[in-house]
Amino acid sequence: MHLSHIQSRFEEARQLLDSYMGDARNMEQILQAAQLISEAIHRGHKVISCGNGGSMSDAMHFAEELSGRFRDHRRSLPAIAISDPSHITCVANDYGFDHIFSRFVEGLGNSGDVLLAISTSGNSPNVINAVLQAREKGMKVIALTGKTGGKLKDMCDVSLHVDYQGYSDRIQEIHIKIIHIVIEVIEKMCPDQN
Repeated sequence: MHLSHIQSRFEEARQLLDSYMGDARNMEQILQAAQLISEAIHRGHKVISCGNGGSMSDAMHFAEELSGRFRDHRRSLPAIAISDPSHITCVANDYGFDHIFSRFVEGLGNSGDVLLAISTSGNSPNVINAVLQAREKGMKVIALTGKTGGKLKDMCDVSLHVDYQGYSDRIQEIHIKIIHIVIEVIEKMCPDQN
């Protein structure tokens, strides 16, 4: 392993970030996602997030920054990630892995809530099923995808799509930047209410 290899990985990441930032539509979609979630919170609704593997970690990170704290002190915001191991293993055992997220949305999702569906391929069956269930419940959907966007890209109200055909880790690096910015904008749109 040479230092040039390490340098090239950073350069690759920088090029993808520059490419994503270079498309003004991406910035508009980030703002739309933050507005959609903020409006739902203002109306007394919540946001549910889901994803597999590293995307589950991103879903959890998103939810805890809203219910906990990101940068500024403010009221806790209603956000939850589908990450309870007992729920996941129960549903996977009884119904199959493709239903772990949709069963949660069926039980806890309500009309007016928002689902943040994360999949680097845009084709994860369990995430797609969660979106279908969210639609049945009258929820809004934001998709955070990569590659071509897959099926999810056209199933959502707001598509946060990282157009990159390489490895998923690069997509996830942009995803976490998007997540942090969306959270920051939500914080500014949802100040403390006395």
